[in-house]
Amino acid sequence: MPPTDESTDAGTARATRTDRGAGPGPRAVTGLDPSAGTDGEDTLDLRLSDELIALFTGDTEARHRTGEGPGNGTAERTSDRSFGGTRAGDDLLDRVGDWGPVKTPAGVLLLAPVHPGHDLPLVHRWMNDPAVAEFWELAGPASVVEEHLLRQLDGDGRSVPCVGVLDGTPMSYWEIYRADLDPLARHYPARPHDTGVHLLIGGVADRGRGLGSTLLRAVADQVLDERPSCARVVAEPDLRNTPSVSAFLSAGFRFAAEVDLPGKRAALMIRDRALRELL
Repeated sequence: MPPTDESTDAGTARATRTDRGAGPGPRAVTGLDPSAGTDGEDTLDLRLSDELIALFTGDTEARHRTGEGPGNGTAERTSDRSFGGTRAGDDLLDRVGDWGPVKTPAGVLLLAPVHPGHDLPLVHRWMNDPAVAEFWELAGPASVVEEHLLRQLDGDGRSVPCVGVLDGTPMSYWEIYRADLDPLARHYPARPHDTGVHLLIGGVADRGRGLGSTLLRAVADQVLDERPSCARVVAEPDLRNTPSVSAFLSAGFRFAAEVDLPGKRAALMIRDRALRELL
């Protein structure tokens, strides 16, 4: 990811999601604050969610995803592609494709679930920016990015890749995912319905002016608004990426811990529902 205040790194998305089947038990987690209080306390909850149980007991009913809004290409992205019995995170992420636009100080933002046939060239170009490639590690031919996208789209809906459309212009790439159902949960005290975010600001002109923090706050709050069962939005930028960590702090996330993940040491960042009006 670019070394700017809105460079938020998703290198862990690839590293942790490809290590399924690794040995049990979390790696070292440091920096957890036992005095954070009941609402913001980081505790380990081992209860299985209904969604996780459903993954092993049967398919969920497929639902149609829709989109609207002029100039955002959403209609072109709408597809009859189904994955894992869900569409655009129907059940596991409460229909990301139907969340709709949200107003931000920078303009109106829409998260449009990726349509590979329409969005692959753009995402591929962004991933081959040398500053982005340093953290995302998805540079190379289009097939590398396509595989990364299809691994999510053909999965069970626990991760939804999206193009961020700001005032009608595609300008960012997002991944909204169920952190509690992701291999990341092995490495921190996950709670049911924890929702993770990764962000890539695509254009160089959009970097370095605080836009990442603005959009991160808006999307994190949208997650909390659209997912009543979710009490926390989490992220895990590389600790070396100081501008990324700073962007999350400016967006109302708190630093919770340093976490050892496959391929990097990360800063566990959390935006709590209970603290959203204070941070």
